[in-house]
Amino acid sequence: MGEDAIRLEPSWKSRVGDYLARPEMQALAQFLRQEKARGKRIYPPGPQIFAALDATPFEQVKVVILGQDPYHGHGQAHGLCFSVSPGVDVPPSLVNIFKEIERDLGLARPRNGYLLPWAQQGVLLLNAVLTVEAGQAGSHQGKGWEGFTDHIVETLDRERDGLVFLLWGSYAQAKGRIIDARRHCVLRAPHPSPLSAHRGFIGCGHFGAANRWLAGRGLPAIDWSLPEIARLNPP
Repeated sequence: MGEDAIRLEPSWKSRVGDYLARPEMQALAQFLRQEKARGKRIYPPGPQIFAALDATPFEQVKVVILGQDPYHGHGQAHGLCFSVSPGVDVPPSLVNIFKEIERDLGLARPRNGYLLPWAQQGVLLLNAVLTVEAGQAGSHQGKGWEGFTDHIVETLDRERDGLVFLLWGSYAQAKGRIIDARRHCVLRAPHPSPLSAHRGFIGCGHFGAANRWLAGRGLPAIDWSLPEIARLNPP
């Protein structure tokens, strides 16, 4: 997976770009090429694989939300964890995220699931695995992405101070073990999936807690509301 194949946002490229030249990442690139050659549909579309990094440059990161892998339905994934493309119905986990924001902050639930406005305020919406085969949840786990996204988390932990990490579910919490909780705000809760949200995600208060942490450091709060967007046909 060399520089000829992908483009990384400059602030991220200077810190994690070299990782893409490692043999395991070259093997991952070969795997993706072979899957496409076999006619398999891969989500998100190629230009959006690194959308989370494009939307939130390294120096602008204030909050990190760790997801697992992209949505595997048509038109859903666009490179930001938990987010869906404009015009796509809000998935159940994101519905529960909106429920908790409403409970925690009193904000009305958005009618769209397009989370780019969060990313543009400094919320890095990072999946552990950045691609998936259509209709096959978890199909690209163990192919190499996890090491790359671990490297992203390690770099943030090492080079930044005072970030907020929101770790929802055992998968994200395991990935977050490398984070120094003495220097960062690390908040843990069950996953917002309908299977687990009512075991403690609803009521966790993470959104207000993140904003209080930021305010305590003299930083602007995140506006967790979302603007209305025109309903579009998914690509």
